[in-house]
Amino acid sequence: MDKTVKPSREILAGDKIAVRIHQIWYQLKVLDIPKSRVGAKLVDIYRMDTTPQEVFEVKEMIALSSDSNREKGLGRPTKKDRRDLDDFQTESD
Repeated sequence: MDKTVKPSREILAGDKIAVRIHQIWYQLKVLDIPKSRVGAKLVDIYRMDTTPQEVFEVKEMIALSSDSNREKGLGRPTKKDRRDLDDFQTESD
């Protein structure tokens, strides 16, 4: 059953969870609940990632297609850039 719940909801072994991180919906299955808090390195013992590989491929394709029109670091033109363009246009007239 798909429903949105609060973060404080208790989960049990066997529950399936969907979490959205960086525009990707990760699908996780809870394998077991630890008796106490564990470090980040041990979390994979208690969960299984069942996210389909296609989700990652689609995100990579979108990132590649949107980045092709513009070079990195070239933000909005500065006031100096605008003045240089104005000077160039007035010199050519």
